[in-house]
Amino acid sequence: MLPERQPPTAKRLTQTVWEHSLLTDFDIGLFLSGKHFRLYEKMGAHLCELDKIKGTYFAVWAPNAQEVTVIGNFNNWSRHTHYLNKRRDASGIWEGFIPNVGKGEVYKYYIKGFDGSDIEKGDPYALRWEHPPQKASIVWDTAYRWKDKAWLSKRPKLNALNQPISVYEVHLGSWQRDPANPERVLSYGEIAKTLVPYLLEMGFTHVELMPIMEYPYYPSWGYQITGYFAASSRHGHPQDLMYLIEELHKNNIAVILDWVPSHFPGDANGLFYFDGTHLFEHADMRKGFHPDWKSYIFNYDRNEVRSFLISNALFWIDQFHADGLRVDAVASMLYFDFSRTPEEAGTNEFGGSENLGAITFLKDLNEAIYGNYNGVQTIAEESSTFDGVTRPVYAGGLGFGMKWMMGWMNDTLKYFKNDPINRKATHHQLTFSITYAFTENFMLPFSHDEVVHGKSSMIYKMPGDEWQKFANLRTLYAYMFTHPGTKLLFMGNEFAQTTEWNFTQSLNWDLLQYPPHAGMQQLVKALNNLYRKEPALYHYNFSYEGFDWINADDADHSVYSYVRRSNKAKDTLLVLINVTPVFRTDYRVGAPGKGKWKEIFNTDSMEFFGSGKLNEEAVSAENIEWDGQQQSILINVPPLGVAIFKKA
Repeated sequence: MLPERQPPTAKRLTQTVWEHSLLTDFDIGLFLSGKHFRLYEKMGAHLCELDKIKGTYFAVWAPNAQEVTVIGNFNNWSRHTHYLNKRRDASGIWEGFIPNVGKGEVYKYYIKGFDGSDIEKGDPYALRWEHPPQKASIVWDTAYRWKDKAWLSKRPKLNALNQPISVYEVHLGSWQRDPANPERVLSYGEIAKTLVPYLLEMGFTHVELMPIMEYPYYPSWGYQITGYFAASSRHGHPQDLMYLIEELHKNNIAVILDWVPSHFPGDANGLFYFDGTHLFEHADMRKGFHPDWKSYIFNYDRNEVRSFLISNALFWIDQFHADGLRVDAVASMLYFDFSRTPEEAGTNEFGGSENLGAITFLKDLNEAIYGNYNGVQTIAEESSTFDGVTRPVYAGGLGFGMKWMMGWMNDTLKYFKNDPINRKATHHQLTFSITYAFTENFMLPFSHDEVVHGKSSMIYKMPGDEWQKFANLRTLYAYMFTHPGTKLLFMGNEFAQTTEWNFTQSLNWDLLQYPPHAGMQQLVKALNNLYRKEPALYHYNFSYEGFDWINADDADHSVYSYVRRSNKAKDTLLVLINVTPVFRTDYRVGAPGKGKWKEIFNTDSMEFFGSGKLNEEAVSAENIEWDGQQQSILINVPPLGVAIFKKA
């Protein structure tokens, strides 16, 4: 919202810049204390009217600059025309109103740096940037007439932690491309026409968009951001992204955005060395430079930086109606010695490796999000053993809603890469995850990171001939969907893309003409529908009440059996997994109850390109004690397959 009108006659700082401010003393106090979480309403470029003259108000934080001017098309990029005024307080903010500068004008800030350097920077709060490789900011707004009120009203229920959460991770530039011109990425609107019906058909509850904030270097996949408040112009205007999100919401699909508060590139137009000093990043490069990514780490000890980042998080929820944020590289934020030797790493004030400023930031972030929005979730991509990532802040945790279960992902893929003949020796590699499955609210991810950089596609991680590869992958996915925790699959995994992900081209959709790939796609669709239909698979997503082993120790047969439960006994499911190609006939397994048990799902169905080894008739539990249960049933367990039973 714009503030009330200023006094009738605004003081003119120069012929072309008028004194004006959207920032109150209260705003400045919050900003300097690290508690201003709506800076996007005040900082950056804002269209407004002053003394009946339309123009744009500019505000930028550059406390160590000697001077700041606005340069752009409207002044022939002159550094000596539109000088901003430095506020007479401790904020370090430069501001001013420029008449007759309207929506669509291209601009940058010229900054005379602390060290006398000449710097041209994009606006950290710009709502739109030029299409790369051009790197200037554009005066814009976030006006949009939203039509997703119905979704927002039911979001607190549908996006709750005791609901099915099955996430489809998407890179918008390579999910599909223009068939007539494969070099052209699709617009947000074009993507909406195909992505929304596909997600509905496949049964995913959520879509996660890899970073859609503006970034200059395409091979970074969006993880090296310069325009934190701007939707990437590669796919259209900000309002075009709003349309895509709205269409997803109209179809009850929640939207998670990848968000990167961990690091930023040393791009000349971005945040690095912004005013001739290390402003956004640590000056100590043991804390401020990431050696793996050759990027710069935010200085979370600085209150103004925390205000910037938390304002950015709330911006995407507030202005773009995002339903969740997946926070990238949290482990790298928490520890100064992440991916460093002790000699290369900084320490905190107590000599430890924890980044105390980052810990404070993450707690403030989650309190701000959960305190201001109903039904929104935050998800940590976090690989360390840091305690309490998903514990509430008031209980001493970081306050995230969920955390990626990286240990489960690594152990599971390592296990499935083994030839089945060797799995007997590593049987408990697959059971280990349950020992810690309920210590955090875990999401099980098979993400983009697992199908790039020589790691191979999911299907070629699997051993055996073609049939066995597909059977193994079907088994892996069914194990994932019946394991406690929410789910995430990267695009292409659902139909067994044969090549590693290539961000420069479309997925290989033509593979669906082949039965094994079509069968895999049908399997994932069926798993999503089963997951959404059966409360036992999601009601206790993160709690021990929802899981019990029947037999975790049958290494001789490489068979696992376990129970999934909801808060209602009638929902109980019995799951059996056979990770060898041997068809197990007349296999006795303990039954968690009397009566008849009927197979409701089998990965070996011919519909999925399986061999059709099913249990077509319901079986009655016998009063034969087995696996610690008073009753048991005699069934067939499919080769390299998963069978799921429910009370008939």
